[in-house]
Amino acid sequence: MKTLKIFGALAILTFAIVFSGCKKEEQPLPPIGGYNNADEVGKADLVAYWPLNGDGKESLSSSAPAKSSNVTWVDGIKGKAASFNVGYLAYNTIANLGTNLNSAFTVSSWVKLTNNGANSSVIFSLSRPNEWAGSINFMSETGWMPATSDSLTVKGLIVSSTDLGWQDSRNTVKANAADITAGHVPYPNKIGGKWAHVVLTWNNTTKLLKVYVNGTKISNPVWENRDATGTKNFVVTTPCHPILGAFETFANGTTTDAWNTGLKGDMDEVRVWKRELILADIGALYELEKAGR
Repeated sequence: MKTLKIFGALAILTFAIVFSGCKKEEQPLPPIGGYNNADEVGKADLVAYWPLNGDGKESLSSSAPAKSSNVTWVDGIKGKAASFNVGYLAYNTIANLGTNLNSAFTVSSWVKLTNNGANSSVIFSLSRPNEWAGSINFMSETGWMPATSDSLTVKGLIVSSTDLGWQDSRNTVKANAADITAGHVPYPNKIGGKWAHVVLTWNNTTKLLKVYVNGTKISNPVWENRDATGTKNFVVTTPCHPILGAFETFANGTTTDAWNTGLKGDMDEVRVWKRELILADIGALYELEKAGR
């Protein structure tokens, strides 16, 4: 009987130790920037999200691609990612992506791109009818540098249907006289062939168009202020629809320009907000998604 009691006590003690260990393993990870996961960053203002986990669906509207070309699925930053071989994913109109982006917006994505010395690499475009450039365009100018260079130029281009017109912002890979005068240190962006987190923001109040890479603002301040008068506004042209990996005229087959082609590279975790994310939130988003959260 004593042996049985001892065995029972040992069993209870063993269970308590194992159970305690399990509980310890289940403790939540510490927040990053006040967030537990990437979905919490700017949640109230998120208007589109493409996890790109194998089906290309935009998760908030449940919109599947209306048209796609040369897209396969590979391992990404979080789960699967889209791999484009001169391809794209084009969608019909998504109600959230339109005039509610007039006041401000943020576009973020993970990309793995390389220079090619010939054409740009489109990440996201919010189309304008029958025009190659959309109202919002986020890309890397991979045609500006030879394929041997790992320094990428990351660029945002907005085209307004009102008096703001065409405006762009990007990082400086090589210094020129204007950059030196402005005191801007070139940001070489040696991310070619590597996964990198890229972000484009616009604010109609400040008139600033900014570009970030891996949680750091890299755009040249000379190009960030897109209206010195402070009176011109950005307005999205409608009807519009989003495209991942190409401009409108390539996706609809009407382009005759050799430089206007589909994306060759990988993309993951594409998000769009209807406000400008602050630097702290952009940094938190980068760290969270990098950690698979």
